[in-house]
Amino acid sequence: MATNETQASKGFYKLSWVQRIGFGSGDLAQNLIYQTISMYLLFFYTNVYGLDPADAATMFLVVRLVDVLWDPLVGTYVDKHNPRLGKYRSYLVLGGIPLTGFAILCFWNGFAPSLVYAYVTYVGMSMLYTLINVPYGALNSSLTRDTDEITTLTSVRMFLANVGGLCVASGIPLVVALFAPKDAVGNAIIDKPEAGEAWFLTMGIYALVGLALLIFCFTQTKERVVMDAKDMEDVKVSDLWTEFVHNRPLRILAFFFITAFAMMSVGNAAGSYYMTCNLQATSDQLAIFMGLGSVPAFIFMPMVPAIKKKVGKRGMFNIFLTIAIVGMAILYAVSVIPSLKSQMWIVYVAQFIKSTGVIVATGYMWALVPEVISYGEFTTGKRISGIVNALTGIFFKAGMALGGVVPGLVLAYVGFNAKETIQTPFAEQGILWLVCVIPALLLGLAMFIISKYELTDDVIDKINIEIEKRNHRA
Repeated sequence: MATNETQASKGFYKLSWVQRIGFGSGDLAQNLIYQTISMYLLFFYTNVYGLDPADAATMFLVVRLVDVLWDPLVGTYVDKHNPRLGKYRSYLVLGGIPLTGFAILCFWNGFAPSLVYAYVTYVGMSMLYTLINVPYGALNSSLTRDTDEITTLTSVRMFLANVGGLCVASGIPLVVALFAPKDAVGNAIIDKPEAGEAWFLTMGIYALVGLALLIFCFTQTKERVVMDAKDMEDVKVSDLWTEFVHNRPLRILAFFFITAFAMMSVGNAAGSYYMTCNLQATSDQLAIFMGLGSVPAFIFMPMVPAIKKKVGKRGMFNIFLTIAIVGMAILYAVSVIPSLKSQMWIVYVAQFIKSTGVIVATGYMWALVPEVISYGEFTTGKRISGIVNALTGIFFKAGMALGGVVPGLVLAYVGFNAKETIQTPFAEQGILWLVCVIPALLLGLAMFIISKYELTDDVIDKINIEIEKRNHRA
């Protein structure tokens, strides 16, 4: 049996718990910022800032088209350069500071309802997020080749990411309500233009905490498995297309990303509308509902390594994607059966069941990214982590973009009117499509796609061992 020192010399490093938590804090930070954008920016734009839903949907689409051009450039730049503060981790600080500023400005309504201002701040925020997210994703694969360690790292990362998700989903409505003006009976007004300052202050708090966590992640990580300096010069943007064409596991994972994150982001973006419009929920009830979107992570993400060993990767995806569909079916039934509509506890249970499936499936898939990077290195000789993460980032953000594009278009189609407290039955039906029907269809598609992924643990371990043998022979 190999000693820890021998294993480490072959790239199979074991990390301390402080290092694991330090790495995971980077995703916690990004969730405090980007999940706030994903879950609440459309709601802020339509109800507080005053944009038309169709205009907001178009903007979300345009920003994603910008990402298609920007992400490969970032990935190529990251792979070709080795900054003094670290090949990947340096961007946590260099990109984190301006990202904080742009994220806060996204929730400022000083120029409302200027579409130009919305475009400038949202495009700037998205480009800076890429400048952090692409190298952060590559950082994972640079820490170790050990598949068990990567599974543990991913579990810690997703646990902390969902801490951020919970703070956003449940905390944002409560913090906004704390600063927001009150109506005649003392209820906080969070969905009208007069709540603009409350949203701005709330985003300021979340963004600054996120920046502090990015700095902590920077201090606790170290790149160990990276491309040789002599190979950096050969990296070019066209490697993105070459890698996509020749790396079949990467293609499968990329399409799984877009469907899984489209499912998640459509449902998340519609959650606020569903609770406030369809169920006439209070801000406290909205906070509980949205918070239940993250709570299952604290129960199930620590179990992921054991579950994966028991049922395998494919079995785990099938089980938890099915659980998510069951939760969506219950949510739909609650909304269409009059006798159940007033039973808020059933809504909470359904949200918990749905979120359990979504969190485990979308959380564990990040552990597959280092695998497809190693597969690409095995077949081409190049470990282009930045470009691979740029590719997955394009599909990840394409899926997330649908959380703004699809809800915006559906809301415009069904005649949603932000100025009305009570929506038409057709508008409520459209919101229900967004919360249950469309995400369930996307889940079915995601289940089919991931069934084609063929890199088992045994296969990827053999690939990593062979790569290390090559490197030591060179």
